[in-house]
Amino acid sequence: MSDPDAYIALISSLPGSERLFVAKQPPLSRLRLERRLTALTSEDARVLKALEHALNWGGYDMDVTDAQAIKRCKEALEDTPQPTLRKILVERMDLRTAVAALRLRKQGGSPPSGVFGMGRWSRHIPENWGDPHFRLEGAMPWIKDAKQLLDAEDPLGLERLLLSVSHKQLKQHASRHYFDFEAVAIYVLKWNIFDRWAQSNAQDAAKRFEHLAQQAMADVADIDFEGAYA
Repeated sequence: MSDPDAYIALISSLPGSERLFVAKQPPLSRLRLERRLTALTSEDARVLKALEHALNWGGYDMDVTDAQAIKRCKEALEDTPQPTLRKILVERMDLRTAVAALRLRKQGGSPPSGVFGMGRWSRHIPENWGDPHFRLEGAMPWIKDAKQLLDAEDPLGLERLLLSVSHKQLKQHASRHYFDFEAVAIYVLKWNIFDRWAQSNAQDAAKRFEHLAQQAMADVADIDFEGAYA
């Protein structure tokens, strides 16, 4: 069990940051962040490592296959007991699945049979393949902008949008956690978003999204997210 006083001290030692896309770098270096994270219990450190492995924007290099990405997600869900962190994981997988579907359809891909990608909408998306936004405007208000940026072949703009959506989701969850492990984990996930944007540029974004567009993400094993919000 974590020491409440230690976690209060840890959270208090983490500096705030400027607004996303205004800050040119994260509020502290990764080395300094890691030093502060030594205050975590071994169990919490293990959970955080699994979360970062699954959610880190920079962790999906050109050699990561769909099967490996799905495996990461499934393992992280199994290793994460905190409901808030499980919700964050599911939200990110929903985002990635929807964007992957937009890319695949833009490339001329046919409606996948059965399930597509991972998350809560893996069956909904193939069933609504003909709708411009897969009938997800209510659940994902940002999907219209994502489609426009994808159609305009603006990979950096699309990456900026997705980072912004993910950052907003994290801020919403952070409003309910202050001096606990969830607050620490959310801070680290936001740190990764700042770091990702600091390293982004148009050429790298174009290469990244072109590679992902070539990955079908169809006909892959569905992940059972039942109970993810328990």
